[in-house]
Amino acid sequence: MARNRILIVDDEAGLRFGVRDYLELQGYDVDEADSCQSAQHLFRDSRPDVVVADYLLPDGTALDLLPRLREIDAGIPLLVLTAHGSIDLAVRAIKEGAEQFLTKPLELPALLLILQRILENKRNLHKQLANKSREVRTAIDPFVGTSSAIRLLSEQVHKVLSSDSPILILGETGSGKGVLARWIHANSARSEEAFVDLNCAGLSRDLLETELFGHEKGAFTSAIAAKQGLFEVAHRGTIFLDEIGDVDLQIQPKLLKVLEEKRFRRVGDVRDRQVDVRLVAATHQDIGQLVSEKKFRDDLYFRISTIPLVFPALRSRKEDIPVLAQHLLEKFAADLGRGELKFGPECVEALQSYSWPGNVRELRNVIERAVLLSEHKTLGLNDLHFDGRTRAPLSYYGANLTLLEVECKHIEFVLAEENGSVERAAKRLGVPRSSLYEKLKRHRISTSRF
Repeated sequence: MARNRILIVDDEAGLRFGVRDYLELQGYDVDEADSCQSAQHLFRDSRPDVVVADYLLPDGTALDLLPRLREIDAGIPLLVLTAHGSIDLAVRAIKEGAEQFLTKPLELPALLLILQRILENKRNLHKQLANKSREVRTAIDPFVGTSSAIRLLSEQVHKVLSSDSPILILGETGSGKGVLARWIHANSARSEEAFVDLNCAGLSRDLLETELFGHEKGAFTSAIAAKQGLFEVAHRGTIFLDEIGDVDLQIQPKLLKVLEEKRFRRVGDVRDRQVDVRLVAATHQDIGQLVSEKKFRDDLYFRISTIPLVFPALRSRKEDIPVLAQHLLEKFAADLGRGELKFGPECVEALQSYSWPGNVRELRNVIERAVLLSEHKTLGLNDLHFDGRTRAPLSYYGANLTLLEVECKHIEFVLAEENGSVERAAKRLGVPRSSLYEKLKRHRISTSRF
């Protein structure tokens, strides 16, 4: 693991030696400079992680040095040391961008703690920036397509972005409800705060309650320590409850209280806690039917359905499939370093003919699998594995073809999967090899193109 590097700038050789000796024993690399000029040269060459500089130097002050270093790298913190500290000087140093202001004589253990804290904060900042960059790079646009259904959804969502009212997203499994929820948060006024998500499906009442609201130490046998609930974690941000239709009836009143009063109580606690969150909920179920069956509270339903959004199934917007598939293909190709990939013309027809019971999630899986397994720059039918099977969709050939045309297409498909091998294709088709050759001649199919 790389060692952190500290630059000490002081014209007192004894102080530099003492600090260097102590920090090297603590696992740091240390460079020394005795002036602003030498510090600037060393800074440019070694790029330290932190600079510790005396305020008074032979050719200027630490505050003269600070803007010069910032021109080289504005992200490296500087600590100012002085034997003649004053509140005014400390305030000025912090205002001008110094990380910390310390007075001499210097306590080395205190300096070590400060350096550790600064470096930890710096690492956390880099992680946050990296995560944000990755999120931006990998973010999926839920509105890819040109269909009237997806355009209408986009218009509705953009109208409610500035609102804090609960949102209920309705749609089939895999249609993109979770993607839409994340997009809403990322483009809302709460985007800098936490986005917390929980799939409520299959969770027992007790587990769901403690996940949402937390518990106090000793609230039940296994509660050996207090636990924050997700509503606390999401304070000032967004909480996304997927499959809200599965929430236990006994939990629903507590959920309603959070939405209406912005208050909740941990399991085993005697006091309420305030919280400010926006709820985005989703379900593939018919909540109205659940209400009529007394499986979902009508007051909670009315509260969460202030802004209902319907995410259309993929099969209902087939005109979006080519552009959505190309979008996903480019994303996976870039992520996996495959360069530029494209679909063969037969693939687009096959993708549009399939019914997509798993919606966008299934389309995503099919394309990711094709990119991972195929070695071709142009993906063909044999690269598409629908529903985990290497075959074309049953509806691919269409209802308007003649029987001879269907036979021709099916032979081409099997030959493509068998890489042009007539012997293997004949075996799969259940015909003698001589019969297949006759059919190839009749349909003018050349095996050289497979």
